[in-house]
Amino acid sequence: MAETVGRSIAAPLLFLNLVMYFITLGFASWCLNRFINGQSYHPSFGGNGATEFFLEFAILASVLGIVSKFAGGNHLRVWRNDSLAAAGSSSLVAWAVTALAFGLACKEINVGGHRGWRLKMVEAFIIILAFTELLYVMLLHAGLYSSRYGPGYRDGDYGVGGHHAEEGVIKGTRV
Repeated sequence: MAETVGRSIAAPLLFLNLVMYFITLGFASWCLNRFINGQSYHPSFGGNGATEFFLEFAILASVLGIVSKFAGGNHLRVWRNDSLAAAGSSSLVAWAVTALAFGLACKEINVGGHRGWRLKMVEAFIIILAFTELLYVMLLHAGLYSSRYGPGYRDGDYGVGGHHAEEGVIKGTRV
């Protein structure tokens, strides 16, 4: 099967997002642990009233993003429209939660106060991931408009279940 434009761009973007989600998960988990322990005075942490909510959504977005990249990796491997359904839906959910975390990151930045470098890193990664995940979702669904960009929802089936059985022929016996 020929390499399509969507596939060649989506593969490196998938890997970039996967690495960024892992980094965000690590730093957000560290920050939430400090927050729960009441160590918000730590020099590399800080925080304000939006920090707890932001960190919870950042961790949720990271976990959903990582899981969606596994479905996306499978889709990039087989590149068919049946794998597109799983990859597209899971990445859409991951993007939606990342967008919620993006809004909370903006609120946390707006509230201000002392925020350490780790917390600022989580904010920056969530803001970047909100846009790169949206781009990834759009690339996955680009096949909807043209087969040049990837498998679309309008593609015919590949010989499985779409044809009607002929009269008098027992199903599964035809060669």
